[in-house]
Amino acid sequence: MYDIAIIGGGVVGALTARRLSAYKLTICVLEKENDAAAGVSKANSAIVHAGFDAEPGTLKARLNVRGSQLFKELASELNVKYRQNGSLVVGFNESDRLALGELYGRGIKNGVPGMELLDGKELRRREPAVSEAAVCALYAPSGAITCPYELTIAALGNAMDNGAEFIRNFEVKRICDAGEYFEISSPGKTVKARFLVNAAGLYSDSVAALAGAADFKIHPRRGEYMLLDKACGEIVSHTIFGVPQKSGKGVLVTPTVDGNILLGPTSEETDDKCDTSTTAEGLQKVRESASRLVKNIPFGKVITSFCGIRAAGNTGDFIINAPRRRFINAAGIESPGLSASPAIAEYIEGLLKKQGLKLEKNPDFNPARPSAHRFREASNEEKNWLIAKCPSYGKIICRCEGISEGEITDAIRTNPGARDLDGIKRRTRAQMGRCQGGFCTPSIMEILSRELGIPYEEITKSGEGSRLAAEVLK
Repeated sequence: MYDIAIIGGGVVGALTARRLSAYKLTICVLEKENDAAAGVSKANSAIVHAGFDAEPGTLKARLNVRGSQLFKELASELNVKYRQNGSLVVGFNESDRLALGELYGRGIKNGVPGMELLDGKELRRREPAVSEAAVCALYAPSGAITCPYELTIAALGNAMDNGAEFIRNFEVKRICDAGEYFEISSPGKTVKARFLVNAAGLYSDSVAALAGAADFKIHPRRGEYMLLDKACGEIVSHTIFGVPQKSGKGVLVTPTVDGNILLGPTSEETDDKCDTSTTAEGLQKVRESASRLVKNIPFGKVITSFCGIRAAGNTGDFIINAPRRRFINAAGIESPGLSASPAIAEYIEGLLKKQGLKLEKNPDFNPARPSAHRFREASNEEKNWLIAKCPSYGKIICRCEGISEGEITDAIRTNPGARDLDGIKRRTRAQMGRCQGGFCTPSIMEILSRELGIPYEEITKSGEGSRLAAEVLK
């Protein structure tokens, strides 16, 4: 019997587990995939929004600004990359200038600090690569960038280090209210918990329905992206947006915390929660929209494209409530969901307390997550020390990103351990370079096979149904 079960191993579920692990509680996180950050949290824009876009008075506005305030300390505690690079919303005509003035006023109401309205000359002084056609901009210095899957994995790992459990491949099929506790069942396994948090992302409406609390719907929204090589990483220093539209914030151009440039996303309504394919039409729209914002983008340096799915609700706001006793919904967490996620976890804690959850501080709670060894960023002295301590750090497996065998082994052994190729990718960046895993994949599979004690041909890309090797030839 757990005190709390959290359904969903995305950024909201992980940060909620981490926050609650500061108390004397038994906690489990139930994830239907083979790893954390395998859904919405693995493929988004990685922006910590300042908070000027959301309608004043909404949960989106309140939790975005609060989340932005919490992010720097959170990233420091979890040793997650975070950079406050500032955001620029670029306008091209008088209509855009009026819209930026409205955004500025909205931001003031939401409590966004330090905003400025810029003319075209000042805009290009601060960001020379911006289009010559731009005539104005809104500048928000509190805008930032991070890595969403690194944050999710670090938060869940920290929760596990503080006693929480992570149960993979647990697709919830049944929820039964047994009076003083819930029974949550997947094929072949049932767990019991006194309180239940629904943070199931794209499937949060289905989970709510299983609990008899289906008063909302999630409709998936596709967004396609392109990623430029690190050689292009200094094209822009700020996150560059166009004036937002009804369908979302639109295509952006932004640096990443790992040194690449990210372009996208598109916004396309769909009925398929699993369709992460890219299209010629979608990627062309990314090219055209990004080129309108920033001049001379070297599209020949694109190293990959991908598609993320956003969990858009039908209320226009985050759906975070307690529709029945001891049951919390955290649904419809679309943009600015990543930005708001630390505050969402804080908000869920407050809802659970109102529901009667006893919150007694855990005196052994440690909020710090040790830094993963980033071998490529270490000094020569640090590299020599690491290799002397553990020779596997001297063997480079992913040449594009400079990732050593020692880092891959650590990723498998450290909570929550990687169990497949995508898990290694999200923890170490191995397979994320120019060759996109073309050279290092077989070696990583060998390490996974050795560390997990399973045959080479059972190694998967991302869990069940994604094996890469049919058999090993003798």
